[in-house]
Amino acid sequence: MTTAEQTIRWGIIGVGDVCELKSGPGFYKAENSQLIAVMRRNGEKAKDFAARHNVDLWYDNAEALLANPDINAIYIATPPAQHKEYAIAALNAGKNVYIEKPVTLNAAECDAIIAAEKASGKKVSVAHYRRYVPCFMKLAELIRNGAIGEPLMVRLDMLQPAKSTIITETEDNWRVNPALSGGGLFHDLSPHQLDLMIYWFGTVVQASGFGYNQCQFNTADDCVLGWAKFDTGVVLQGRWHYAVAPEQTRDLCEIIGTAGKLTINFFGQQVIRLTNADGEQEIIIPNPQHIQQPMIEQVNNYFRGERDNPCSVTEAKAVMELIDGFSKPI
Repeated sequence: MTTAEQTIRWGIIGVGDVCELKSGPGFYKAENSQLIAVMRRNGEKAKDFAARHNVDLWYDNAEALLANPDINAIYIATPPAQHKEYAIAALNAGKNVYIEKPVTLNAAECDAIIAAEKASGKKVSVAHYRRYVPCFMKLAELIRNGAIGEPLMVRLDMLQPAKSTIITETEDNWRVNPALSGGGLFHDLSPHQLDLMIYWFGTVVQASGFGYNQCQFNTADDCVLGWAKFDTGVVLQGRWHYAVAPEQTRDLCEIIGTAGKLTINFFGQQVIRLTNADGEQEIIIPNPQHIQQPMIEQVNNYFRGERDNPCSVTEAKAVMELIDGFSKPI
C-alpha cells in the first residue's frame, strides 16, 4: 500500500438523515480519514450538507462521484433498494465500500456483492456498528467473563407506537415502503439487534417466524415474531411490533444464563443491568457523539490493511437470512 493510501478518502452516496450526526462526521473526524465528496440526487440538499460539514465537493449523481480518482472508499447510505447496485458500481470503479444496514433488501442480494468484491479485489464492510459501541462491548465482555454463567436464552422485545420517534421521519417515509426498505421498521431496526445475537451467540442452526400487517397503517408488516437456535445452544425469542399503545412501549434485550441475568436496551442511551449472586448492578457508558465513529475507525483500519474485516458481507448475509426467516408471511 502506498503512503497516499494510508489516508482513507471517502465519498458518501446518499447524505440523508443518518449522515448528519450518527455517521457523517465520523468520516472526517477519524484519524487518517477524510471526507472528500458527498452525493444526493437532490443537488441542493447535497450542496447544503457539503457546506455545513466543510466538504469540498458535492454531486447529484453517483457516477460522477465514483469517477473521482481522489476517492478510494465509498460509504453507501441510501435506502436498501439501491445498496446492491451502488456497491457493485463502486467496486467496479476500484473503490473499497462500506454499506449501511440492512445491507440489502434480502439475503439473496448479498451474493452479487460478494461475487463483485471477490472479482474486484477490493474490500467491503457493513455498518453493523453496535459491535463497537462501548456499552455493547461491555455487555459482550460480561458474557465472555461468565458474569451470568453460561448463556441459555435471550428475549428481545421491541414494541413501539405507530408514531414512534425512535427514527427520523423522512419526506418519503421510505422505511415503511417495502420496495425501498425490504419491509417495514422491523427491517430497519432489527439488524442492530440480530447482528449482535449472531456475533455473540454463534451461527443460527434453526429459525422460524412470521410477519403480519396487523394494523394496516401502511403497506409494511407492523408485527413480527421470531424464534431461533444458535450452534452454542442458546435460544432466542423475539417480538417486534410497531403499532402498540404508547404506554406499551418497550425496548428490551434479556439474556438469562446459568448463574444470572443481563438486560440492555438497544436504542437511546443504553443501560446494562446485571443480576447474579453478587446482587444487582447498573452500568451506563455514554455513547460516542457520532455513534458510528468507532466502527468507521475499524473499517479504516481494515481498508489500510491493519486488521481483519470488522463486519463482512457474509456476516451481514446471515443477519438478512434471519430477517427473511422471521418475516415470512403467515
